[in-house]
This record gives sequence, structure tokens and C-alpha cells, in this order.
Amino acid sequence: MANVYQLMPNLDAEEMPYIQNIVKDMDDTKAQQFALLYNARRKDPQLILLTTLLGFIVIAGVQRFILGQIGMGLLYLFTGGLCLIGTIIDLVNYKKLAFEYNFKVANEVLMLVKNT
Repeated sequence: MANVYQLMPNLDAEEMPYIQNIVKDMDDTKAQQFALLYNARRKDPQLILLTTLLGFIVIAGVQRFILGQIGMGLLYLFTGGLCLIGTIIDLVNYKKLAFEYNFKVANEVLMLVKNT
């Protein structure tokens, strides 16, 4: 059983139990492979926070593009972050946005690692 904290010390407290549950039955090689792929694809909540703040000053919706939500990114871009209301909501929920994206990425990486 791999120690998740040693493999991925940059995980948030919300992510840690979920990732621990994913890698608990993996051997060390698979866990390391998972950690490498997951770390390369996950988004840090601080990045989402910073790009959301960028929406107030420069371009609204950058955080949605980073999260792979192209449609919402375009909507925010053309409407000024839905008149800044959507940007404010994203600012409050930046951790949730990052966790949902990382949850999806973890499942995708898990399928890749299981199939190898």
C-alpha cells in the first residue's frame, strides 16, 4: 500500500481521502504511475483562485477554460463573467470547482492505470 502523502504532498485536505481510497489497493508501481499522471493533470485550487481574480481585471472566464469548460468560458468571456456575478460565484466556489475537476481527472487516470 502506497503512502499518498509521500507520492503527492501537494494534495488538498479534501482530495487526500479520495485519492487514498483510489490507491489503497494498488501496488507501488501502479500507485507511482497514478501519482505521476494525476499530478501532471490536476489543477491547483490556488490557480483557479488567481485566474478567477483575473476575471475582475482583464478577461472573465479564464478559470473556466482552464477547467476544460469551454462553453462556460465563452459565455463568461462574452458577458463579462455574466456581469461579474458569475465571476463572484466562482470566486466563492473556487475550491469546489478545482475539486470537481480533480475528481474527474482522478477517475480518468485511474482508468488509464488499470488498463495498463
